[in-house]
Amino acid sequence: MISVVVPVYGCQTCLYELCRRINQTMESISSDYEILLINDCSPDQSWETIQKLSEEDNHIRGFDMARNFGQHRAITAGLDHTQGDFIVVMDCDLQDQPEEIEKLYEKALEGYEVVFGTRVVRQDGFFKRLSSKLFYKVYDYLTDRSSDYTIANFSICSRNVIDSYRKMREQTRFFPLFIKWMGFKTTSIPVDHGKRVEGKSSYNLKKMVRLATDVIISQSNKPLRLSIQFGFLVSFVSFIYGIYLILRYFFLSQPVPGWTSVMVSLYFIAGLIFFNFGVLGLYLGKVFNETKGRPLYIIRDVTDKKRDEVIG
Repeated sequence: MISVVVPVYGCQTCLYELCRRINQTMESISSDYEILLINDCSPDQSWETIQKLSEEDNHIRGFDMARNFGQHRAITAGLDHTQGDFIVVMDCDLQDQPEEIEKLYEKALEGYEVVFGTRVVRQDGFFKRLSSKLFYKVYDYLTDRSSDYTIANFSICSRNVIDSYRKMREQTRFFPLFIKWMGFKTTSIPVDHGKRVEGKSSYNLKKMVRLATDVIISQSNKPLRLSIQFGFLVSFVSFIYGIYLILRYFFLSQPVPGWTSVMVSLYFIAGLIFFNFGVLGLYLGKVFNETKGRPLYIIRDVTDKKRDEVIG
């Protein structure tokens, strides 16, 4: 059995075409499959469309989130309710081509537990490609890892991988990085990346910076170590400069220039302290959020209420 998990946000008009193409592809692989559409509180009529699709096709199961929990929590909600031996995760905007699922499945049959689709030619705007590349550059530096910015959510995983993923209940979620962290036998293959059919990405600059900050802080403590090293460097330079001023005053009889240099130094050190406190505060905030023990998501409605729980 194969499960296809699709988080849905802002792509109502794509859903019929998406499900038609998934059905067409899956029929060539196996008649035993399911499509899980997770409505992440989409601002359009996506949930009503999902309900109609579920009524028309018993392969389709719909889940309606109580509010917008974010793409990666929506993926988690779908994975928590899958039943397949293999699980496909893909986006709803048809940039992940349903026809490529067969390639991923055939590669998985070679013995790989995780197969990612590599978007060799990305059909995204310049800013989206640039921000993605910058994020992974910074992420790799701060976590001492090596990532591929052409890889996103589009993938197929074995049941064992998803069962292990479901044990990871951190509040900050990022599906591909979690999957890679677990260390299962993983590979990637090139797939066609389509143009966005409807609307535009909900990840604006503000959301992307926030996601990058959350993911990096939740995955690495290197920013703390860097702030310590930088603070030590500033203190060392200040100490050497102080020795220089003392020697110049006593041996060369040159007075130390006063107000301007002192004020500049004070403002610089004060800014550095506030920056370090801010970094530390972000880590404390993450700890605070984790200790609350709140569910990762709440599901308001499902298309098959007898089979599904509403809290994860």
